[in-house]
Amino acid sequence: MATLLVRNATVLVTMDDARREISGGGLFARDGMIVEVGPSESLPASADAVLDLSGHVLLPGLVNAHHHLDQTLTRALPAAQNVNLFRWLGAHYRLWAARTPEASRTATLVGLAELALSGCTTCFDHAYVFRNGCAVDDQIAAAREIGLRFMVSRGSMSLGQSRGGLPPDDCVEDEDAILADCERAIARYHDAAPGSLLQIALAPCSPFSVTPELMRASAALARDKGVRLHTHLAETIDEERFTLERFGKRPVAYMEELGWLGSDVWFAHAVHVNAHEIGCFRGAGVGVCHCPSSNMRLASGIAPVRAYRAAGVQVGLGVDGSASNDGNNLLTEARQAMLLARLQISLRPPEGPDTTLSTSDPSRDAEWMSAREALELATLGGAAVLGRRDIGALAPGMCADFFALRLDDVAFAGGLADPVAAALFCTPGRAAFTYVHGRPVVAHGEVVTIDLPSVVAEHNTHAARLAALSGVA
Repeated sequence: MATLLVRNATVLVTMDDARREISGGGLFARDGMIVEVGPSESLPASADAVLDLSGHVLLPGLVNAHHHLDQTLTRALPAAQNVNLFRWLGAHYRLWAARTPEASRTATLVGLAELALSGCTTCFDHAYVFRNGCAVDDQIAAAREIGLRFMVSRGSMSLGQSRGGLPPDDCVEDEDAILADCERAIARYHDAAPGSLLQIALAPCSPFSVTPELMRASAALARDKGVRLHTHLAETIDEERFTLERFGKRPVAYMEELGWLGSDVWFAHAVHVNAHEIGCFRGAGVGVCHCPSSNMRLASGIAPVRAYRAAGVQVGLGVDGSASNDGNNLLTEARQAMLLARLQISLRPPEGPDTTLSTSDPSRDAEWMSAREALELATLGGAAVLGRRDIGALAPGMCADFFALRLDDVAFAGGLADPVAAALFCTPGRAAFTYVHGRPVVAHGEVVTIDLPSVVAEHNTHAARLAALSGVA
């Protein structure tokens, strides 16, 4: 049984029930699972592998609860730089459908490498375009290659333009084929055991790209097989208009009609919701993944994260698609969540709080999102919406997923009075170390599980081919 000893961190952030922060802390793990956490002198003196983190802040691995890794192929596409979601999707659909399995491999590796360099150890990928020989197996193989903990959807689109949907008909699939491949992916890959490195979810793409029949059938299959459900919801006003015109309901009410409000469901974005709908989420146990950078880039709006948390709705963070972010840095995303929440409390109703008091009023102090709250969203919050109880914190019985930042980095200079808060306020660079299940993915600031420069070179070749298809030389 392989053992790992991590010791001498300047401060170790546990995110355990007591939210302990341990000076001179460390952990001892066996076979990828944490056995002990505490002051370094209280831990065993030796192990098969020893990592000394003197001069580092040590944090639980971050959990990315919504992503589209294939979109690393189409970042900063000129036709999609200054448009909202529906026009942005229109510029991308056929490019994503034209990718190859080889392009999916490099896209997944590039996205996961960037995530690992930002301290992310678990990623959910919402894959939903499967044309041109591509399959969810492509992403799974690449995730195993780099070594991140991975949850992936066999997502879907079935409602093409000829039937009133947004995507072109040549980008959607037959519903019977979709469901058959969903069942195949679950049977072949899903591992529900504690410490699992790979899980499957079912994730029809959105109300404007999937039929009600497929939504219902996906929910029935997921519940029969014991996997989670995910989709985009209430992301934009355009989506709200679509569901009102086509189904006579707002997006949340439409989901309720389809049987999609439950504790096995989490929605991406959920920006345009009212107090009643927040209450519906809380009552049903629905989770939300907040994607602040994507929502800002596409001018989608600001999700009511503070209201969600006050109501008891579980909230995690996602970097979202790399073509609507356009990066894969989850630590930066936590910072954006903190800053956007602060911006929101300065706005007037209905976008902001129902108050005329200035943000300088002490009675409003509790409205400010702290750095530690944002870190909680990126760790425990993400774990909760993915249905995982074994990640998101450093405590006995949890997976040995963690990352460390060097405190002598120039980004921390002058910020060491509170290095935990500085991890967000001071925008540090790369993680010095990122470990998944007790194994290094990043060491001394470099990805060590793949030959990243060669992957990037190949990836840029694939991306150039797709850019040419869009008319970009």
